[in-house]
Amino acid sequence: MVNVKRKKGESFESLYRRFSRRVQQSGSMLQVRKTRFHTDEPNKTKVKKSALRRLVSRARREYLIRVGQLDETVRPQGGHRR
Repeated sequence: MVNVKRKKGESFESLYRRFSRRVQQSGSMLQVRKTRFHTDEPNKTKVKKSALRRLVSRARREYLIRVGQLDETVRPQGGHRR
């Protein structure tokens, strides 16, 4: 963590410039940029369970469409939309 105290008679701009320089020298921004979008590897059992859940729900939906209890034009609720 970078601490910068304002000197007597120092303008905000010079304080901000000094703070920015200290942050650059500390390398903390570089570290943050490296790890910003890092995600841990997913658990294998978790991945398998989610895949099985998708297969079961897809099979159930296809069955309901075939039987005629579900309208084909209706989109499923939930999930990730882009």
